[in-house]
Amino acid sequence: MLRGLYTGANGMISQQVRMDVVANNLANVDKTAFKKDTTVFKTFPEMLLHRYSEDGIGKTPMGSFDTSPVVGKLGFGAEVNEVYTRFEQGAVKKTDNIFDLMVQDQPGMEKPAFFSVLTNRGERLTRSGSFVLDKNGFVVTPQGFPLLGEKGPIQVNQGNFLVKENGEIYVNAKLGTAPKDGTNFSENRFEDPVLLDKLKIRTVENPRHLDKEGDSFYSDTPESGEPTAFPELLAPQVLQGYLEASNVSVVTEMVDMIEVNRAYEANSKTMQTQDSLLGRLFEIMR
Repeated sequence: MLRGLYTGANGMISQQVRMDVVANNLANVDKTAFKKDTTVFKTFPEMLLHRYSEDGIGKTPMGSFDTSPVVGKLGFGAEVNEVYTRFEQGAVKKTDNIFDLMVQDQPGMEKPAFFSVLTNRGERLTRSGSFVLDKNGFVVTPQGFPLLGEKGPIQVNQGNFLVKENGEIYVNAKLGTAPKDGTNFSENRFEDPVLLDKLKIRTVENPRHLDKEGDSFYSDTPESGEPTAFPELLAPQVLQGYLEASNVSVVTEMVDMIEVNRAYEANSKTMQTQDSLLGRLFEIMR
């Protein structure tokens, strides 16, 4: 009976973890390029039960065998195996803001693509392409961390920033890149285009093992592998003036939340039943 209490408690703990994951997904449903998390469970090792009262050893010319009849397998409940991130691409949102960028995964791409950002903890990966221009002319995240090109942080001016689908960044040489030389993008004809840099787009061997750090940043781990560039034929497209929505489905998460509530309640009732039976046993033994 104590085993029943432990099994019910493990079930409740597992469902609590799943509820936390679902709640976090729903809380970030409107966050740019947010990737939903999924909880994976596993069972404890099962035990093979035999009838205790008939335990014994049989003898044969070739050796011995267990004569106790097999009752069946006994499970010990479930536990959380891992919480991993699903990197399916979200919907495309048009913004017409030249500093909004989106990585468009191509058919046949097995690994997601990421922008590279230089944070105060080192280089980090992100899918969120919502950038702004700081007072020094650097393209940065809303937290102030610069977006990286192959040559380093990208410095342009207002209205003189054009990104092609292959990630190449062009500026109009007649305007330069100094912040004071900014202009309106609609008035910039790029009559003297100059290649400034190329966006540093990276991926990892096992994106499932990336660590979420908050603010839409991911850090690589020994299990995920170090960030690497895409082969030219498999390189993703970069869309300027677009953002990627989160891949969270509100309907799916609400259904999961109802399922979690019912599973949690079932495990709770299991513990109540086991507690009641254990109480009756103690009364009989008095």
